[in-house]
Amino acid sequence: MGIQKLSMLCIGHQLIKSEESMPAKLPVFHNAAVKDVKWSQQGHFLLSCGYDCTSRLIDVEKGLETQVFRQDQIVGVIKLHPDDSNLFLSEGSKGQIKLCDARTGKVVHDYNQNLGLILDVEFTMNGKQFISSSDVSQSNASENAIIVWDVSREVPLSNQVYVEAYTCPCVSRHQFDSIFVSQSNGNYVVIFTTTPPYRLNKYKQYEGHVVSGFPIKCNFSLDGKKLASGSSDCSIYIYDYQL
Repeated sequence: MGIQKLSMLCIGHQLIKSEESMPAKLPVFHNAAVKDVKWSQQGHFLLSCGYDCTSRLIDVEKGLETQVFRQDQIVGVIKLHPDDSNLFLSEGSKGQIKLCDARTGKVVHDYNQNLGLILDVEFTMNGKQFISSSDVSQSNASENAIIVWDVSREVPLSNQVYVEAYTCPCVSRHQFDSIFVSQSNGNYVVIFTTTPPYRLNKYKQYEGHVVSGFPIKCNFSLDGKKLASGSSDCSIYIYDYQL
């Protein structure tokens, strides 16, 4: 399959810029390091989370914090619902996954499977299921590394999607096809279907980059034709998804 390698410098901070390409100033609301930030679909709000055990909804235009969700764990990953931007998943260091409603400030659903550290989460295309990836180094690595959940029933639909002895720091859904990919610490990206029985594609995977235990991300281009992956060798690898 096609592959391109781009060298890059590691950047530790990201600036939000105005239309005049000047950095826009936003107040700092977290009192500890931020772990994840997501834009709302309309681009009016930011959802952030971090080491202060909170998720925070920020009105970008007004520069105001509109909602705070407090937990008893470091919140490392957040994901907005694909159809309802008022709903979002919040996952943390104790393995707890919660679906929160930004309108009420309350938890709608709670997903508990005695997991380790949650590494990433992704909704399926219809928003009725989501995929979680967790650190299972202290348990059976052939179970719970990747779990497909039913959103409304709070139950796992499958916990043996990926049975190799590697954790997966990232999961990402294709925008148009019924598949999702997962970054593996085995130094490759694997493909799964987002429909039951959530099969692994045994004949195709993306190799060439190096993970080396780091939280390396991967994602599809907007047209769905390319897959980009970071790498521990300070490079970005671009794969042709269709080859």
